[in-house]
Amino acid sequence: MTERMIQSIEPARLKGMMERGEMLVVDVRDPDEFDGPLGHVPGAHNLPVAAMPDRLAALAHAMDLPVTTMCGAKKRAETAARLMIDAGFKRVTTLRGGLAAWREQGFAVEGGEVDRP
Repeated sequence: MTERMIQSIEPARLKGMMERGEMLVVDVRDPDEFDGPLGHVPGAHNLPVAAMPDRLAALAHAMDLPVTTMCGAKKRAETAARLMIDAGFKRVTTLRGGLAAWREQGFAVEGGEVDRP
């Protein structure tokens, strides 16, 4: 059986969808990264990939909604997206380039200590 390719979304498209209330964003970095110097995407929910198997029930309301997973760059977001798809989430994407790409676009972050590039 061939695994389904996980789609990714560009930062600008994600930002627009979030502004219209059309996307749930799940930041899968550890809490110290989420609250750390680089900050996080405004409105993102922090659910570390390591905790996902035990905590996906908290997102059960979003099973049929568009969800984007994100991390610092890519790997953990893809792992989390796969876990969500395997758990029955229907519309899961990853943020292309993660928080690094979001910041490169000059988009706002919450928290953090480092100025935008």
